[in-house]
Amino acid sequence: MRIRSLALAAVGFIALGGALLFASLDKETRGLLAALPTDRDVLSWKQDQRDAAFRALDRLPILAKAARVTPSPTPLALPMGKPLEIPGIDEYMADQRTAGLVIVQDGKIRFERYGLDFDSTGRWTSFSVAKSFTSTLVGAAIQDGAIKSLDDTVSHYIRDLPGSAYDQVTIRQLLTMSSGVRWNEDYEDPNSDVARFNNAKPIDGMDATVSYMRSLPRAHPAGQVWNYNTGETNLIGVLVSSATGKPLAQYLQEKIWHPAGMEAEATWLLGKTGHEIAGCCLQAATRDFARMGLFVLANGNVGGKQIVPVDWFAQAATKQHGIGEPGRGYGFQWWTYDDGAVSARGIFGQGIYIDPARRLVIASHSNWPRASLGPQPAAREAFYQRVRALIDAEQ
Repeated sequence: MRIRSLALAAVGFIALGGALLFASLDKETRGLLAALPTDRDVLSWKQDQRDAAFRALDRLPILAKAARVTPSPTPLALPMGKPLEIPGIDEYMADQRTAGLVIVQDGKIRFERYGLDFDSTGRWTSFSVAKSFTSTLVGAAIQDGAIKSLDDTVSHYIRDLPGSAYDQVTIRQLLTMSSGVRWNEDYEDPNSDVARFNNAKPIDGMDATVSYMRSLPRAHPAGQVWNYNTGETNLIGVLVSSATGKPLAQYLQEKIWHPAGMEAEATWLLGKTGHEIAGCCLQAATRDFARMGLFVLANGNVGGKQIVPVDWFAQAATKQHGIGEPGRGYGFQWWTYDDGAVSARGIFGQGIYIDPARRLVIASHSNWPRASLGPQPAAREAFYQRVRALIDAEQ
């Protein structure tokens, strides 16, 4: 599509820079260039800036480089199934500001539609959906023997953590965001940890994530209180890389992207010291989000090979801590439902919803007006239930 092509061209022009280049562009391209953000603080970007940037985050020169994840040599086929008629879908997608929506049941696409001038060939950023990929890599590292036990301390694997509040925190507690270390994840508070984290200057020679996280004080005893914490997912990424001796993107390619049959290239943004930002910023096609759901439904078993321990998703996708909402909980970087469903969620409307009982996966990329507030989150939850009801009505 023309607007998508212009977005990619605009990113290239920014990288080259220069007033003469800008003056030589046509009016539409100059307008798109003006919409792209010029600062690194995603939470402060305006809606039109996010529309332009979310499909090209890995090519914005204001951000760090991105690691490449190659497509699978044996892509998993997603044949078309019986079209699912969803009343009010146009209004729903408009309200959600949906870029991509793919619904798969029994391994077949029941619904697929795109918006915001995005399409099936593009990559959209994931935000916290990346957390669920990262936690799955912990399972792969356990299966490989690189991580011995979830009850090992995190500081056993990350050399610069000893002496911090993470000294006695286990991998299991990190996965369930119950470390007890103080953290503020308010996306609309410029003084929150999640906002300050990206601008903090790391200690020389130390990973930026570890440098910031080791400075935080303890707020609660480890394992007792759930507190959503993106910084800890970034620590999990450092943990996996330290244990396996491989960059996170390479390990993702080996353990998930190729075995699960992902069709398109993905990218993962790198932080200040070259590590992938494990709690965010995996750029992928909407269909490959859906394939991740199928990987979970298959219990991480591909062609008879078990990628994660056989009981991994039984733990990861089951409530380990309550989150203060009836029927809901948190597993290993997955949001759980007491009815057996599970979801990955990212700010501004990224998501993978998995319902094992109906063999159902709903993958979505969006650009909500606000990061996590407003009516859109509840509307998406209601949409998941509507789709389930439509499928049940077919039986």
